[in-house]
Amino acid sequence: MNDAKSGPHATLHARHQAVLPDWLAVYYQRPIEITHGEGRHVWDAEGNRYLDFFGGILTTMTAHALPEVTKAISEQAGRILHTSTLYLDRPMVDLAERVAALSGIPDARVFFTTSGTEANDTALLLATTYRRSNQILAMRNSYHGRSFSTVGITGNRGWSPTSLSPLQTLYVHGAVRTRGPFAGLSDGEFIKACVADLEDVLGQAHGNVAALIAEPIQGVGGFTSPPDGLFAAFREVLDRHGILWITDEVQTGWGRSGDHFWGWQAHDGSGPPDILTFAKGIGNGMSIGGVVARAEVMNCLGANSISTFGGSPITMAAGLANLNHLVEHDLQGNSRRVGGLLIERLRAACAGLDGVREVRGRGLMIGIELVDPGTGEPSPEGASAVLEAAREGGLLIGKGGGHNTSVLRIAPPLSLTVAEAEEGAEILEAALKTGLETTRSGRSAS
Repeated sequence: MNDAKSGPHATLHARHQAVLPDWLAVYYQRPIEITHGEGRHVWDAEGNRYLDFFGGILTTMTAHALPEVTKAISEQAGRILHTSTLYLDRPMVDLAERVAALSGIPDARVFFTTSGTEANDTALLLATTYRRSNQILAMRNSYHGRSFSTVGITGNRGWSPTSLSPLQTLYVHGAVRTRGPFAGLSDGEFIKACVADLEDVLGQAHGNVAALIAEPIQGVGGFTSPPDGLFAAFREVLDRHGILWITDEVQTGWGRSGDHFWGWQAHDGSGPPDILTFAKGIGNGMSIGGVVARAEVMNCLGANSISTFGGSPITMAAGLANLNHLVEHDLQGNSRRVGGLLIERLRAACAGLDGVREVRGRGLMIGIELVDPGTGEPSPEGASAVLEAAREGGLLIGKGGGHNTSVLRIAPPLSLTVAEAEEGAEILEAALKTGLETTRSGRSAS
């Protein structure tokens, strides 16, 4: 890989630092500028080619420069870019019909936004209005966005910059299977203990609680997930109290987990959720988010509302083309097959590495949790070192894992081939060995 200590790359980074917020995180000691992509690969401004195993934070869902999507965008741009929801919008209605049918929610209504943050913000508005309560149940280790309301329900201090919130949030245990007080229990006992914890938390609430919001697989939290059926068991308790269930499918939706089209379907024993939020992958890079809810919940707002940019003709055209490609090429099935091969390959590669605590995941949503071999404590230094080594080897991955950021996040486009999975696993295996050794050496030197 070419070095970027000087030249246009460094100049752009300096300009970035001079005009953008200090808290706007960028990857790598020497950040890269990605200029173009094709399929599962991207190129930077220095001409380096990378296999992309992060997809712009799980957003390039099908492929870079997917012809069907670029054609749909170009053709729609030639007609009209923008109208707003004050006018009828055929692409928006077309996509809403598809999403409503796929959601599994009966008598569904769909509202489009421009991001997952805005989608979750809207879901909170609906739930609190419908239930006449500002109390929200959320999961520990969770992440739901960066707006004032969504950071207030984010159970992850690394991504929640303020304790001020318009909501009273009560945090429930259950999203992290292998850590915490219930880690040693069997799956059945774990679910029972978490249900008991939920009941106990509800005993602390002041009257009505509006909703439980949960990611079926936590994204920023490091791709952690509970045993299948946990949220179905929760739903039995919620239904007794009239509490709504919001499933945050911003990262888990559209078949990424392989086994299911939506993450909530691993917990469907008590029926579909009341509200579902989505974003990221449906736009394949275009700014699309949205909320699906039962009509009585969606229609509970007593004031006028519109969206200037949500559901714009050009983003809806892109979303339709992307969704059509996803379904017609069975990318959910590909995620299940290739993701299954990739996770087993990574487990084999990590079996002899004492700095790896766990390789976990589902489909093409895989996490590798790194620890200090001596203490078993999370190793954010190790994660950063492996991230750098992977880039040097030509592979882009992500990081996460609660406030410790010690988990490598692997989430390629769903069209990943077996050959590309093997190539990426080989690069990552080498990067793990290099990065963990670098971390050990640095720790010994200090």
